[in-house]
Amino acid sequence: MEKRTNEPNPAGEQQPWERRQETRPRIGVFGVGYVKYWPQFEGLLEDLLEKQRIFLDKLAPLSVEVIDFGMVDDAQSAYALVPKLKAANLDLIFCDMLTYATSSTFGVIIKTIETPIVLVALQPDKAMDYSRASTYMQLYNDDVCSLPEFAGVALRMGKPVPEVIIGTLHEDPGADAQIEEFCRIAQVLHGLKNARIGHIGHPIEAMLDMHTDATMLTAHFGVHVVQCEANQLVHQYVHQVSEAEVGQEEKRILSFFDTPDPVSDPISEKLRPADLEVAARASLALKKFVASEKLDGLAYYYNGEPKSDTQQVMANLIVGNSLLTSSGFPMCGESDLKTCLALFIMDRLGIGGSFAEFHPVDFIENFILVGHDGPHNISIAQGKPVLRSLKKYHGKPGFGAGVEFKIKEGPITMLSISSTFEGKFKFVIAEGESVEGPIPPTGNTNTRGFFKPDVRTFLTKWIKEGPTHHFALGIGHHAGSIQKIANYLHIESVVVS
Repeated sequence: MEKRTNEPNPAGEQQPWERRQETRPRIGVFGVGYVKYWPQFEGLLEDLLEKQRIFLDKLAPLSVEVIDFGMVDDAQSAYALVPKLKAANLDLIFCDMLTYATSSTFGVIIKTIETPIVLVALQPDKAMDYSRASTYMQLYNDDVCSLPEFAGVALRMGKPVPEVIIGTLHEDPGADAQIEEFCRIAQVLHGLKNARIGHIGHPIEAMLDMHTDATMLTAHFGVHVVQCEANQLVHQYVHQVSEAEVGQEEKRILSFFDTPDPVSDPISEKLRPADLEVAARASLALKKFVASEKLDGLAYYYNGEPKSDTQQVMANLIVGNSLLTSSGFPMCGESDLKTCLALFIMDRLGIGGSFAEFHPVDFIENFILVGHDGPHNISIAQGKPVLRSLKKYHGKPGFGAGVEFKIKEGPITMLSISSTFEGKFKFVIAEGESVEGPIPPTGNTNTRGFFKPDVRTFLTKWIKEGPTHHFALGIGHHAGSIQKIANYLHIESVVVS
């Protein structure tokens, strides 16, 4: 088990929460070469294996478990490798293109193995020394030579052409960044096939886009949906939380948030002590609940009887869910399981992921407010987030503390997971910018989202792809990584550009 803390943290500042403990993805590495070269060129095999060792060293600091399968240099060794790869329960495989290799070293592997394979061609020399060039030197630098052959054989085997990393073995930041990207993608794939996503209640009845077949989530993503009951939380809220614990949790919450005076919204007030106490009790109950059910995320919506304990608890999970989401347990309101998975993908990719929808457009400055009420990922907030007491949660039952902030200024990525008429999932992805400026003081998140070429054109193109009402909002530009994840999951995707 490895503990990752304070992610995402692009500016390097220390955050006051701690990441959940999570297992590392398992990545397999095998090199390829040509068996006929070894008797012809003494020392070449050893030099190529040293290249593979250097590549393995690049993976060591990337929070992955690496299994080295050595070299495949003929058809027999390729067939022998297949059962080993299957038995290793891998999340991703790097095929290290050490020199020219016939596609017999690859054909049966790409045909048989369903785990994503990435072809890595990292040439040791930036260029050959032509005045001293030799066949040995050429073979030592022939990493790219077999890529077309391997790609063509993948197609002949009925498989997509694998992703490719092309570069140099030494001093190549671009290639190193691609290696790191695929390790983060492996973390997503690993997390999805092991995740337990809690589900309480039901979507708001009128929001047809959010209804989801839990079995299909398992079929396409691998996650298991744990159907939970609201009274489990209420039991822990009422019976398993001590006054001393509540006091400590109140202090912890206040260390994360500012509590300013109200501004212009008449339904907002300065955080009331009673609302803070309810939020703290609900947060403690939620943590106990997540631990007892062994959950990795939660989607919830439950009305409850007016003024009942159930309604009070379910309406006041916002603060606790925000803290848990920021620690690696993605959670969202309105019982939106698909968006909960979008948040999960962004979290494991290391880019945050906050529950979002579109708010009013600013046609003067050409941006749209992107945000939502309810729980959010405060690890990607611009500045210190705010808690306000809200006299009512608009469109929902209850009242209490609301979380307000905007996403870090700079590049952002959106992911909507929608369902089609055929019952399949679809990723709708876009990149934009979070720009500086004030946001409404309404106890909700709101980010000034700028999208090219202009807000009208972008929204028109986004809507035409059939997204859901909600989406996940993360920091940085990562549409390419998310589309690779969609491809590995065999899910349709589109990047709205």
